[in-house]
Amino acid sequence: MTRTFLATLAVLFATAATAQDAPDAIVRKAVDEVLAAVKADKALQSGNTEKIMQLAEAKVLPHFDFDRMTRLAVGRAWQQATPEQRTALAKEFRTLIVRTYGTAISQYRNQTVEVKPVKMSAADKEVLVRTEVKQQGGPPIPIDYGMEKADAGWKVYDVVVDGVSLVTTYRGSFNDQIQKSGVDGLVKTLQERNKSGGAPPKGEAKKPG
Repeated sequence: MTRTFLATLAVLFATAATAQDAPDAIVRKAVDEVLAAVKADKALQSGNTEKIMQLAEAKVLPHFDFDRMTRLAVGRAWQQATPEQRTALAKEFRTLIVRTYGTAISQYRNQTVEVKPVKMSAADKEVLVRTEVKQQGGPPIPIDYGMEKADAGWKVYDVVVDGVSLVTTYRGSFNDQIQKSGVDGLVKTLQERNKSGGAPPKGEAKKPG
């Protein structure tokens, strides 16, 4: 998953939606409104850190279930983690994702996004919203969003880029870190990375190959 792909992930969910909106409608509304805004904002395109982070914090977070994403990324070790460790993990993982998306927003370069209609029943609590990012000089890139219906509306709990799950990719590196130094070691690693503003290690949040 390149920074360009992540830029699209960030802005797709940057428009507030009501709890009654269908999951594909949330994505479609964001595509229509926010991609245009990013395209027109020279400060975002030039990498203005303050504006980028404000956009990510204000617009991305409301549409992501970071608690569930953290549980899925940590995997089995989540059950053994203390409440304090779980809180710290969720906080640092959220910061990691927002920083990654924030950095990627400035890489947006006129991609277009096709949002495919979701076939679902009124009783469905989880759906997969399929999209394709179309860019000049390359094949379309499928980006799918695992979404769950919560009290506040539909929330994203996983992103799958060209068949690669964001949560599953992080789970591999997180499990390696937990085996080496435990849950506290993972928390410390995430804290240090977020403080330094560093990019994820090789293989994280990135399409292999």
